[in-house]
Amino acid sequence: MSLRLSTVILPYRRWQEGSRAAWQRAEQLGFHTGYTYDHLSWRTFRDGPWFGAVPTLTAAAAVTDRLRLGTLVTSPNFRHPVTLAKELISLDDISGGRVTLGVGAGGTGFDATVLGQEPWTPRERADRFAEFVPLLDRLLSEDAVTYAGDHYSAHEARNIPGCVQRPRLPFAVAATGPRGMRLAARYGQAWVTTGDPALYEEGTPEQSLRAVRGQIEKLAVACAEVGREAADPERVLLTGFTPERARPLESVDAFVDFAGRYRELGITEIVVHWPIPDSDFATDEKVFERIAQEALPQLGG
Repeated sequence: MSLRLSTVILPYRRWQEGSRAAWQRAEQLGFHTGYTYDHLSWRTFRDGPWFGAVPTLTAAAAVTDRLRLGTLVTSPNFRHPVTLAKELISLDDISGGRVTLGVGAGGTGFDATVLGQEPWTPRERADRFAEFVPLLDRLLSEDAVTYAGDHYSAHEARNIPGCVQRPRLPFAVAATGPRGMRLAARYGQAWVTTGDPALYEEGTPEQSLRAVRGQIEKLAVACAEVGREAADPERVLLTGFTPERARPLESVDAFVDFAGRYRELGITEIVVHWPIPDSDFATDEKVFERIAQEALPQLGG
């Protein structure tokens, strides 16, 4: 099974002070996709510079030619499907059809309360996500959409000429619960996991592998329920949140061993964080570039 290697570049630097160069270097290194987080602020970066995902990806589209671009992930926390669809169609056009939308239900971080609302319960997040994804699917696929739901509405929303990619740009749906898995099976061209968050602090690599294996099995069941082959969705692992944390990026051999284990489970794309000094994503840049250039040939990707 072939494996793709992608990177996620956090939008914490001004465009002319390192961000532009990172996106261009990601393309030069041969990464399949360059993703960015779609947050208004995030964790330890909250009190420092942080830029918007869609403008950042639009700028990246203008200075790259082959690198696919995407969010990892967008959520309903501060997005509405109608306005998001217009931005995505524009981004897909500017990039020449290179956009993937990573989308998830959202969490309880800063984005959950920044608009002044109380944090949604897990049930409320799941309910909103169950409306958000199907409506966005329609908005990106149809010229005009009218819809009235419990959480989102659209009245004669026009999206002409639509995406460059047909019938729409691909979705990479982040999910671990049953309702999210069903959305991934029905609407996702890919499924995204970070592993099991419960294992991050004190779990072992072996436990993490078992957890992801179990998630993939649940995805297969969800695919069967909608009449889809289990192997149809790509299976994406965003690294940095399993018990290994950043250790797989300490050497090419360490990464090959780590990636090989997850490839055996059925993971088809691994995403690594672009190095950020003095953070959880601090990595030796020379080693990082060696991994980008040397790991996949060793893995047969």
